[in-house]
Formats: sequence, C-alpha cells, structure tokens
Amino acid sequence: MTLRKRPVRALACAASALALAMTAGAASASAAPADAKAAKAAKAATAGKAVTSGWNNWSCKPSAAHPNPVVLLHGTWANQLDTWFLTAPSLVKEGYCVYSLDYGKLPFVPTLNGQGSLVKSAGEVSAFVDKVLKSTGTKKVDIVGHSQGGGPLPRYYMEFMNGASKVDKLIGIAPDNHGATASGLGTLARKVPGVSKVLDLTVPGLQDQIVGSEFMKKLNSKPDTVPGVTYTVISTKYDEIATPYKSQQLSGPNVRNVVVQDLCKLDFSEHIALGLIDRIAFNEVKNALDPAHATPTTCKSAIS
Repeated sequence: MTLRKRPVRALACAASALALAMTAGAASASAAPADAKAAKAAKAATAGKAVTSGWNNWSCKPSAAHPNPVVLLHGTWANQLDTWFLTAPSLVKEGYCVYSLDYGKLPFVPTLNGQGSLVKSAGEVSAFVDKVLKSTGTKKVDIVGHSQGGGPLPRYYMEFMNGASKVDKLIGIAPDNHGATASGLGTLARKVPGVSKVLDLTVPGLQDQIVGSEFMKKLNSKPDTVPGVTYTVISTKYDEIATPYKSQQLSGPNVRNVVVQDLCKLDFSEHIALGLIDRIAFNEVKNALDPAHATPTTCKSAIS
C-alpha cells in the first residue's frame, strides 16, 4: 500500500464504521435468539413472494372502527418484511388496513433499503400514500415508522410535499427527529475531512440524518409539528443510534412523547429491538392509533 492510498482507505473505513453504527445493528445483543429465529423463518417463508397475510391487501376497505389505513415505514438499511413481520400482521388482526413499502433503494445493496436521499425517498412515500388513499377511498392515513421512517422522512413529506392534509397521525418509534449522533460517531464524521463527502456519494440517506446536515437544517428550520396531525414519539433510554434519545422528542400541540422505561423499568430494548420486537412499544402504537380504546401500558404488556 502506498502512502497516497492510505487516506482514501481511512475515509472509507470511517464511513463504513459510521454506517454500521447508525443502521441495522445486526449484532444487537438485546434481540433474543427466539426472535432471531422467528425473523429468519418469516423471511424464508415469504422469500420471493409478495407480502401477504392480510397486509398490503389492496382490496381492503377500512372499517368504521378503524377508518384510516396504516402506512408502515421502515428505517435505514432495513426493509418492510424484516421490520414489520410482527407488527403488520398484528395490526391486521386488530382490524386495520395495513400497507408498507421498500423505499430509498440503492442499486448495489438490493435488500437493505432506506439509504437513498431522504428528499427522493419522501417523494416515494408521497406516491405510495396517494396509492393507498385511492385504493381505500379514504382521505387520510396514519403513519407508523421506525427510525428515519418515523421522524425526518414523514415530517419532510408533510412539511415540504403537501402531505400534511393526507396524514392524521404520525407515530414514530425511535425517530431521529433532530438528527442522530450515533453515540458520537455522527459528530466525528462531520469533523473528519472527506468522510461526509464519502457518505454523500455512497449512502446519502445516512448523511442526511447526521446532526448538522443540510437536510436536517432545512427540516428543523420549521416547527416540529404541522397543524391537524397528532404525533406520538416512542423512545428508549438505551438507544445507541438516534442519540441523544431526548433529541427524538417533539415540541408542539398534539404531541405525546413516551419513553418506554417510564412505563416499564425492565424494558432494555435499544434502537433496533424497540421497532421490531418490543411489545411495550407496540401497545403504545395501538393506543396512539386508537386512543378511544387505549389500554394501560405496563411491564405486563410485554407478555400479553
């Protein structure tokens, strides 16, 4: 290796480290072996097939009890199946019309999505919401999202793409609403010359979410909320990606900020587990979707 090549390789390594820290958390210690096996089984069962089990059912018509279709948005380096394999069927069982999509695809990483520019991804979400509204004959959807899918992405869609009139509720699970530091790695990336440029060229969706990015500056130049939308933010104190966790919280009318440890001190879920398998968080999602029939969320919710 020549001296000229070393800085380039160093930048690539720094970019890779940041990407791994801010994304899927494949080595997350909090996911139980049984949950991992369930995820693998679900993925294998539906490999090469359209997502079904009543979810993404384009003939579904919302009921009077649940008049808004629910749109699920995954996070960075994720996809609709791996993220929602438990949540989507559960919501269908509750009587909702449920839809999800894979957005932010990059050609060189076919199954890990949410990596494209958030502005472009917001356009994909806009088109998908219009499709859902047309199919169901409704005027508004409820959005449930994890990480970028629960915060900056739908907020940008509502604020800058005329989406506010089409959304009734936004429920964000571990959303990086004001940018993420990824336990300091995001901040470091902005200080190391060249790393931001590498991320911008290779994973623009990741770069957009770092505190201080041009995307975040534009998004947060506006108020946290828009009129007419009800917001719920569900966070964990053990989040290692959308950090600091309190930066996930929103200010404004019609906002409820929830920290799962305030409901159950024994909940040790981190960023990924909170969106995929945490039943305490899921009970809060159900309560936010249907507040008239909300049930108390306690440690018992984890096994009920």
